[in-house]
Amino acid sequence: MTAALALVDPGFGALQPLLDDPSVEELWINAPDRIFISRDGRSELTTVMLTDSAVRDLVERMLRGTGRRLDLSSPFVDATLPDGSRLHAVIPDIVPGHWSVNIRKFIARAETVHELAAGGLFTQQAASFLHAAVVSGLNIMVAGGTGAGKTTLLGCLLASVPAHERIITCEEVLELRLRHPDWVRMQTRPASLEGTGEIPLRRLVKESLRMRPDRLVIGEVRQGEALDLLIAMNSGQPSLATLHANSAREAVTKLCTLPLLAGENISSAFVVPTVAGAVDVVVHLRSTPQGQRRVQEVVAITGRIEDRQIELAPLFSWRNGRLVRDVGFPRHEERFEAHGFRLSTLLRGSR
Repeated sequence: MTAALALVDPGFGALQPLLDDPSVEELWINAPDRIFISRDGRSELTTVMLTDSAVRDLVERMLRGTGRRLDLSSPFVDATLPDGSRLHAVIPDIVPGHWSVNIRKFIARAETVHELAAGGLFTQQAASFLHAAVVSGLNIMVAGGTGAGKTTLLGCLLASVPAHERIITCEEVLELRLRHPDWVRMQTRPASLEGTGEIPLRRLVKESLRMRPDRLVIGEVRQGEALDLLIAMNSGQPSLATLHANSAREAVTKLCTLPLLAGENISSAFVVPTVAGAVDVVVHLRSTPQGQRRVQEVVAITGRIEDRQIELAPLFSWRNGRLVRDVGFPRHEERFEAHGFRLSTLLRGSR
């Protein structure tokens, strides 16, 4: 039985054709008679009509076997479906009247950075640089908006991790799909009905460091776990993560802000130089109004701080309708050379 069939095996009625359609990237229900899909980044109102009870029944069936619940004490839920799709649902009275449901489908169109480049996300030169950066153990942040392709790019970057290295991934909901011989994946756990047993993302990050990781990966940095990520990076633990941001500069700014949520004793005087010293490369993705996903810029963090601003060196930038080589160079040239890469060759050319 295939993964796609496993998803619809319980029988999802009128939604089944949409879930089977490989061109549908996401499906969401605002009301039983307002069901939308996304194709190529564009939303469409479907002709599918359900009832309130049918929507509730579908969500309850999707949650079976996930260990997640949805009730008045826990009105939000995130869960992974058998095929890797991500379910998010909200119930009244958080939303008025009807249940709100999102299903983001797992559509693997590429497995490596070079396959992504062939699909038009960026250039082969940028792909070769990012491949070399991963192999060389640089700390990489992938930034962008919702639906920009951050998780897809992160998974393809992880395909460049050498087979002898151990990868530990920490996610709120399991989304990453890797073909790696030594990989442990962990996800958060909500509290029980009694309010106990919750495992937040910060706990996963701390526990992962006791599991001999060669690469630490956080599916998405949202809150105080940013501090634990930075501390791990600063201690020499090669790491990768994603976060929401509208540019590479805003990603760096956000990464300087999120650790402050970890506690009152954390100050920007500690965080800013830690970010400057720990993070090596930021890749920013963008989804255009036409639904095209692309890498907008790739920047290196030089480690220098001027007027409380972390200096960025642009490696690749979007200009005149394409991603081109910019003027910057990353640090840690010796790491590239130790793994057989020459930065002068990888970054040959100028804007």
